[in-house]
Amino acid sequence: MISYTKDEIMTSTDVVRNFSSVLKSISRKEKEKVVIVKNHHFDAVMISVDKYEKLVSAMEILENIYKKTKK
Repeated sequence: MISYTKDEIMTSTDVVRNFSSVLKSISRKEKEKVVIVKNHHFDAVMISVDKYEKLVSAMEILENIYKKTKK
């Protein structure tokens, strides 16, 4: 299960009001991620482009492995 620290969780309103500083904290790797809460539910996660590209690459590798095992 993924865990989130208190400072990684923000409401959508707070993200909008503080977008520049939130983006800076992710870009500078001060925060790994920011979970955006809307209507009392986790709605989205903001991560760096580098982190996103690594996740997509990992997913592609896993999908290829899965496809090979289904043959």
